[in-house]
Amino acid sequence: MGTIESSVSSILLDRVAEWLTNSSLAGDDLETIVRGFCERIASAGLPIARVHLTFSMLHPLYDALSFTWRRASGVTIEGYRHTVGQKPDRFLQSPYYYLLDNNLQHIRRRIPAEGPAEFPVFNDLRQEGITDYLAFVQPFGDGSVQGMMGSWSTDSHVGFSDDMIEALLRMQNHLAVAAKMAVLGKLANNMLTTYLGGDAGKRVLNGQIRRGDGETIRAALVMGDMRQSTVYAEKEGRQAYIDTLNQFFDAIAAPFNRNGGEILSFLGDGFLAVYPCGRHKDPSKIACQAALTAVHQAQARVAELNRERLEQGLSKVSYGIGLHVGNVMFGNVGLKDRLTFSAFGSAVNEVQRLQSLTKKYSSEVVASQAFAGYCGGEWHTLGEEKLRGVRQKVTVLQPRIAAPAIHVEEGFHEVAPAALSEAEQVIMLHRDARRQAVKPAVETFVQQGPDAR
Repeated sequence: MGTIESSVSSILLDRVAEWLTNSSLAGDDLETIVRGFCERIASAGLPIARVHLTFSMLHPLYDALSFTWRRASGVTIEGYRHTVGQKPDRFLQSPYYYLLDNNLQHIRRRIPAEGPAEFPVFNDLRQEGITDYLAFVQPFGDGSVQGMMGSWSTDSHVGFSDDMIEALLRMQNHLAVAAKMAVLGKLANNMLTTYLGGDAGKRVLNGQIRRGDGETIRAALVMGDMRQSTVYAEKEGRQAYIDTLNQFFDAIAAPFNRNGGEILSFLGDGFLAVYPCGRHKDPSKIACQAALTAVHQAQARVAELNRERLEQGLSKVSYGIGLHVGNVMFGNVGLKDRLTFSAFGSAVNEVQRLQSLTKKYSSEVVASQAFAGYCGGEWHTLGEEKLRGVRQKVTVLQPRIAAPAIHVEEGFHEVAPAALSEAEQVIMLHRDARRQAVKPAVETFVQQGPDAR
């Protein structure tokens, strides 16, 4: 780049701050805020070539969300998962780790075109023409593990002037306020959709939060349950049982949370999934067929899980699945100050009792006549059963043809530790260091996964 004036237009930066305020009030998501902010500060005259920002999300599955903006290519996004990785020296020698380990708010370094680099990542930044680098930590409150961490980089041959650094720190505060609002909004959405499910979470976010709020829908119903879990828990112990239960849910339940289906709740070692549909024949047929397809996928995944468990000298897991179709009531029930969003009604009770009949008939899958009728295909009648609470006997069936061979999709297993991002490596190292009391470390940001750059 050519020579950049050291003065920065406060008028243009005030407009960026105003945009951040309006964007935050409008409820824009974090990506929109970050992308818009980076483009605007660059347009205001700051010689920014690269911005990296990492936000703690307090998500049950993810540690952090990271954005890297480059003037030439725009924004790239990464999400960092909870996984413990290996410990190569590169991550111990990153600027972020240095910043955390020394309880610093900022670290500024000029990056010469050649010669030894203080941090290995500076060699990568040199290739992008970066000449000056400023990293920072911005908590979202005293003692909070939520916050923002990042770095500003320029390729101006004169680097950052004092005016530019002052402007960046001022804009950093405005960005932190807008980002905190977006993170809190994302947090609410993450928590509700993770713990309640996508549809139920949206209903709560949209205002169905009073006791008694709810509605009735028609749906194909799936109830699954792991067999002999109590015996396994007593024999193998708590942690082995929890690990097995999570493996079981990963294998059997995931197919029912896609293609129109949604898991409404986990009930101990079982789950309830629904495929909402209209009250006419065609929508009911589509929903029931989608549920049966998911059953076949679940059976293939559990078979693969059991094959791996036997290779490891572990016992197989067995299960039962009940299938039904009917009306489901769901909504807020409980105490005035302690509610749960739950599904209930006669159809829910019936599919639970159908699932329990898999034990009697030694069948992995049983269905009601109503479900099989809508689904079509070949079914074998097992018998007629009197279900508690149902006036007439219910015909119980099982698929006549065994589940077809289905390829177990990639992504079934968790990512190996070797595939962890740099950000995960850095924060896991710092977290381990704190636990081992090797060095004193900061109390904030130890739960995030910031990029090593």
